[in-house]
Amino acid sequence: MAPVLGSRTLSKDDVNYMLHFQMINEQQVEDISIDVFYNQCFLKMLNPALSAREDTDADNNLRVGLLLVVSFFLIISVLAFPNGTHSHSLIGSFLLLSGMSVLYFLFLVILLFLNWAQVTHEYAVNCHVITWERILSHFDIFVFGNFADWAMKALLIRSYGVCWTISITRELTELFFMHLLPNFSECWWDQVILDFLLCNGGGIWLGMTVCRFLEMHTYQLASIKDIHTTTGKLKRVLLQFTPASWTYIHWLDPKSSFQRLAGIYLFMILWQLTELNTFFLNHIFVFQAFHTLSWCRNLLLGIITAPTVRQYYAYLTDTQCKRVGTQCWMFGAIAFLEALACIKFGQDVFSKTQGRSVFQWLLCVVRAMSLSLSVVLTAQHRAGCFSFAREHQDWQIRHWHPVLFTDVSRFTLSTCDRRDSLETPWRTFCCLQHPPA
Repeated sequence: MAPVLGSRTLSKDDVNYMLHFQMINEQQVEDISIDVFYNQCFLKMLNPALSAREDTDADNNLRVGLLLVVSFFLIISVLAFPNGTHSHSLIGSFLLLSGMSVLYFLFLVILLFLNWAQVTHEYAVNCHVITWERILSHFDIFVFGNFADWAMKALLIRSYGVCWTISITRELTELFFMHLLPNFSECWWDQVILDFLLCNGGGIWLGMTVCRFLEMHTYQLASIKDIHTTTGKLKRVLLQFTPASWTYIHWLDPKSSFQRLAGIYLFMILWQLTELNTFFLNHIFVFQAFHTLSWCRNLLLGIITAPTVRQYYAYLTDTQCKRVGTQCWMFGAIAFLEALACIKFGQDVFSKTQGRSVFQWLLCVVRAMSLSLSVVLTAQHRAGCFSFAREHQDWQIRHWHPVLFTDVSRFTLSTCDRRDSLETPWRTFCCLQHPPA
């Protein structure tokens, strides 16, 4: 990280550099350690638990050894991994999850060097027959799971535009990968009404509503050592599972640079790859919907997405941030290794791949992203113009031309005219017009 005041040139010995580096990479966390876990009696209690076991069974020895390796690695991750951008007292939980993500990454590396020996549902039938019984039969646990999934995505992303863009590209992905995954074949009313509008749209609305509520909330978490009443301590324990602060997220801006827009494109494509991995892993390894490994994998990735999105957002929007966070690299590596595992063990599935469909999918996803993000930026830019005009009655907006990202090089900024024809410095609130011929 290297902070800037107009450019990225500050020395690493500068005080501002050190403070900003701590804020982004190593947040200071209040010491709330419990002394009982650090005395000799607790260590003596652990000794019989580790020594009182039979060592004649080789398989059991290997199992216990692996369990202890995992346990000690997670302990080391809590002690040695950087805190990152999180300043909450539950930072130990986030560091523990970081260690689990590294272990999952190593598991995927081992999986790539194994062979297959070591490691009935109906879809899209009679779509023209629409009855209340058929519609209600599709309201199973997965509908509520999909609804909750999109609510959590909205809580993490905190942007209607980005969430709806991911939702649209998700439905396009299902359409173009029907020939590989049979569970992507859905009736039009199931995909449009149940999935897109009710589950995706309802979940996004609920998540953004919770975000607006948390933005208006005041966060004042006192130390539990300063609270002397039992009721106050219990209340403080419950508040420990609430945010210590809430950051307003603003992914898009009319003045966004090309690097920022390209980063948002990459973010959405990686998101689609992660969701595709979920379906391909379940299909190739024949995991049932409620299989333990499937639930654990989805839960782990869902939780580590929180620090990943936070670090990636800081990299995109903070000009003083020059590197992507460690959790971002780990999440990207996990998605890449999962895709490699799917390709290695799903050769029968991918042998049916239609190259034309994949190319059309990439083209449609890019076009959908461009259109959706253009609509969002156009709405934000127009809202800024009209808001400024309402606040300053002596100003008026002469013209308005929306702009697409794909054609952004053909447009220039122009000023909003003032009635007395004076020049204005408010060029960031101005409309867009074609350059003169």
